[in-house]
Amino acid sequence: DMLVATTRARAADSTVFTEKRADHINYAAMQVSIPRNHKAGNIEWSDQGDPDPAYHFLTARREFLTDRDFLRRIEQRVMAGGPEAGAVLVFVHGYNTLYQEAVYRFAQIIHDSGFKGTAVLFAWPSRGKAPLYLADRDASTYSRDYLEQTLLEIAKLRGVNEINLLAHS
Repeated sequence: DMLVATTRARAADSTVFTEKRADHINYAAMQVSIPRNHKAGNIEWSDQGDPDPAYHFLTARREFLTDRDFLRRIEQRVMAGGPEAGAVLVFVHGYNTLYQEAVYRFAQIIHDSGFKGTAVLFAWPSRGKAPLYLADRDASTYSRDYLEQTLLEIAKLRGVNEINLLAHS
């Protein structure tokens, strides 16, 4: 399970986020299925056709959230107790990363590390292609204030005692 804060725009069909910029921050909750025979460090992609959850990473559930629901979900998870209850891990993907790649990479990191706290993906609108580095640089700069705002809002929540920021480039 992970929560998502993103400056990516929602697709016209409203089921995913695109590489385009949103004019505000969007939120979602995701559940990713990890295959039984997963090898640490890998993302098992489906090469053809529909993914099979026995062999491939798969988005099992997706729900769009309001800003209040996003923060409420973090607070509920933190207050539920358990290992690493007060810890929030925020992952910021790097350049040249499509949305689904960021989701699955973070799911792989959460699974392989055994992290038990609250996982939050911050996804900015990367174009997902190396030749578009300058567009990605501009998009990451555009998203910087939204990332800061997200971290400050999380830090204010009852029960949050640490925020770990994992950034990849």
